[in-house]
Amino acid sequence: MKDEHISRLGQVLVVCAPSGTGKSTLIDMLRKEFPDFGFSVSYTTRAPRGQEQDGREYNFVSRDAFVAMRSRGEFCEWAEVHGNFYGTATKPVERMLGEGRDVLFDIDVQGAKQLKKTFYKGTFVFLLPPSRAELVRRLTGRGTDSEESIARRLENAAGEMAQAEFFDNWVVNDDLDTAYEELRAVYLAGRCKPSLRPGILDSILQTWRTDG
Repeated sequence: MKDEHISRLGQVLVVCAPSGTGKSTLIDMLRKEFPDFGFSVSYTTRAPRGQEQDGREYNFVSRDAFVAMRSRGEFCEWAEVHGNFYGTATKPVERMLGEGRDVLFDIDVQGAKQLKKTFYKGTFVFLLPPSRAELVRRLTGRGTDSEESIARRLENAAGEMAQAEFFDNWVVNDDLDTAYEELRAVYLAGRCKPSLRPGILDSILQTWRTDG
């Protein structure tokens, strides 16, 4: 197992979904079964909140520093949210991939499109609700959103699903266990891509020359 781990590169796994689809639950299940996922600490220009620490929850930087990093092309994805910048630095992700660690991104559609420009060999998954009515039921059942918020989330969901064809894999979260098995299968299949196992074919073919 140790040799196999060293011989493969890590996989970028990107998971997107409309709010209320169950993405957080499914990702938590995946992380529980596969706890070795790499995690990249994002950069942000917002101030720390509560007990947040620099370098743990986020790398907290000034707006000027963020813009300079962005200008140098150091982010594989970035966005402005409520007046603050957030971004993922490319080099830490590349380092983890080179070490054979898979990196999981829980991100929105626009971020996924940016990531694909850098990590085009990654595995991109879009989670779908089974229907509008079921999504309404789930959003209402959470008891945390106003009617206006639910209406906005439903409108956003329609816009996000209109871009689902950008993704390589679709998983419909109708039954949680079934959806997890499909997400798990997509992840494991992604680990077998030839691009993540450079040299393995040559090393096996070499045994024909040495064992014979």
